[in-house]
Amino acid sequence: MQSKSIFVAICSFALLTVPNVFAQTATAPASQANPEATADAAKILVDRLDLERYKSAIKSLTKFGDRRQGTDRNRAAIHWIETQLRIYGCADIARLQYSYQPPSPDLRTTGPNNAGGPGAPTPPDATAVGGGRPRGLRVRTGINNDPSAQPDLALRKLNEQPSSPGQREEIYCTKVGVTHPDEMYILSAHMDGIGWGEAANDDGSGTALVMELARVLNSPDVVTERSIRFIFWNNEETGLNGSSAYVEQRRNLQGQEVPPGSGRYPEPQWLGMIQHDMMMFDHGMPRADGTVSKEQRPEADINIEFQTNSKFAAQSQALAWSFEQANEKYATDYPARVGSHMTNTDSNPFMNEVASISVRENERGTEIGNGWDPQWHQPTDVFATYNDKDFRLGLNAAETTLAATVQLAGTSVKKPLR
Repeated sequence: MQSKSIFVAICSFALLTVPNVFAQTATAPASQANPEATADAAKILVDRLDLERYKSAIKSLTKFGDRRQGTDRNRAAIHWIETQLRIYGCADIARLQYSYQPPSPDLRTTGPNNAGGPGAPTPPDATAVGGGRPRGLRVRTGINNDPSAQPDLALRKLNEQPSSPGQREEIYCTKVGVTHPDEMYILSAHMDGIGWGEAANDDGSGTALVMELARVLNSPDVVTERSIRFIFWNNEETGLNGSSAYVEQRRNLQGQEVPPGSGRYPEPQWLGMIQHDMMMFDHGMPRADGTVSKEQRPEADINIEFQTNSKFAAQSQALAWSFEQANEKYATDYPARVGSHMTNTDSNPFMNEVASISVRENERGTEIGNGWDPQWHQPTDVFATYNDKDFRLGLNAAETTLAATVQLAGTSVKKPLR
């Protein structure tokens, strides 16, 4: 039943350039929720995205420094996100709670998602965690754990409180579908960061993107047939602990009506999970001297990744191609590229449960892992590092996800009363 729902929702979006097996389940359900709705809801809603709003959301997040999990600045950022969601009119705001205990120092690593301490081992090869095989020039990358590497003394002080183990929270809210409230797409990003910077790109850029989608899709004139949940993960940088806790606590609650007959579904059936992580910096491969261009490359693109060895690889690939087609029609500046090596991101805990993809600036394993983003987990990941071409790449990713989600969730925009 779960696979059928995924096929119907995705294949009704467009004729996909994937094997014909997907076409066997294709249908074309027109939205019946609002017969007076405007014709192209995707175009209308994409036009409501705004570069300055997106930049402002990132800037606001950077006021909390790196938002490292287990700190007061992390908790303050969660509270700020909740306040914004209430302003947007997002319903059913909730917090998921879990406990985090860091691993012992001898087990800690500085892999792509693990905040190791001084002297921790070198990050493992991308192939060990599902990434593609590295090729070409490779520049050493890692995590900055040295406070003195941050020249901004005010920012250094803001980030000085260390993480403490214990109780954690992450926030989410839901746009409830009017005809299929028991089915849901998940749009997510992680709000914690490390490196003694502002975590502007990793992952303020993804968090701001999901907040912008929440703002647009929760407008009073927007109706969706299926539910959409906006989730802001915590503890991504320590090993995807927040998203893993969500899967562990809520996967068995899917589709249950509580109380029976109420029409309320605290955890609708998952139809697809879309993660957004590092959206802005695609300046190309490092040069021979290890430096990276300061300008966004003209051929920059948005990476849409699925994991080829997951249980839902075929459905995830179909979901990825539907996003690529949405980008082709509705994104203003940058194209999208589909890849098969989704790795070390908050969609991984979902990939054997439901169709799951990651939307990002570069391929995580072979490009980020090879030094394409010199700001990754570094003191230079601050708002001032980036320019409008960088921010616009993130906005194009927002356009891509918004347009695809509008189609998948059966979205319509009510005409104003005359």
